[in-house]
Amino acid sequence: MTQDMPARMLRLLSLLQTRREWPGAELAERLGVTGRTVRRDIDRLRELGYPVEGTTGRAGGYRLAAGADLPPLLLDDEEAVAIAVALRTAASGVTGIEETAVRALAKLEQVLPARLRRRVAALQAATVALAWGDGPRVDPGTLALLAAACRDHEVVAFGHRSAPDAEATARKAEPCALVAAGNRWYLVAYDLGKEDWRTFRVDRLTDPVPTGRRVPPREPPGGDPGAYVSASIADAPARYRLRATVPRSADAVRARTGALPGRLHALDAESTAVDIADDDPARIAARLLGLGSATDLSGTPELAPHLERLGRRLLHAARSLAPDGAGTGARDEGDR
Repeated sequence: MTQDMPARMLRLLSLLQTRREWPGAELAERLGVTGRTVRRDIDRLRELGYPVEGTTGRAGGYRLAAGADLPPLLLDDEEAVAIAVALRTAASGVTGIEETAVRALAKLEQVLPARLRRRVAALQAATVALAWGDGPRVDPGTLALLAAACRDHEVVAFGHRSAPDAEATARKAEPCALVAAGNRWYLVAYDLGKEDWRTFRVDRLTDPVPTGRRVPPREPPGGDPGAYVSASIADAPARYRLRATVPRSADAVRARTGALPGRLHALDAESTAVDIADDDPARIAARLLGLGSATDLSGTPELAPHLERLGRRLLHAARSLAPDGAGTGARDEGDR
């Protein structure tokens, strides 16, 4: 298809694929042609099977709609390789995505040029995807619906549970972005009922429905959805909290532990205060041990007996493993 299509039409198709709607005048300006030429090229794309719709309004415009048959996608070499590798490793935390990804990959590889198949094969041979943990799963249809709403700035109605066993509350929100953090997905959106920004866990969303109402885009606090989610997680309520000082820079602590930026507070160039919060004392203990040497500990008093019991279990395990009871007075090797 691309061999018979003028370069200008390829550029036009690429533009239509990147945005929901384009005014005709803006397309003409981007392409450096007249509005008449744009209309002629649009007609040619329709003849090739691309469902380009005209939009109404003062200036009028165009959008690429979903068709009964899927016409060829316009991908450059790097995009094709990136998609193939992403399909090979699949997205974590998405229900049923592995099987769907395999089917899509098989179709994509059938149409890849030989030079790209060799690149993809090399990357696949050197890449291993390791499933880790059994965290919450989300529905791929829900992700697709929310992603489209973020793209189109369309208000979405849904139910949301603040906890796994909580009742779902009805929400209406202006979606901004989806953020993947570990094996969890979060929706950053402006909650119309609360009149404020919120972070919603996607696995706790129920029955999302686009309302058809489009709104001007909003920018989340700080302008970075990822940073906003990180700060929201860091500030989320938890049953237990602990703060410790570590004799390392904030960058070194983050590299070692993967701690959220919102839970690291640089005291000076060589020491950092770290906040740990969780409902499970065992996870707090694991994170505390991961810090290595830590001083100036403070936090929830009720956490102390849980840490003491966990400490006794570790000591019992150490004595069971050590020959003749030796090694129970081992020095602290947290800085190694």
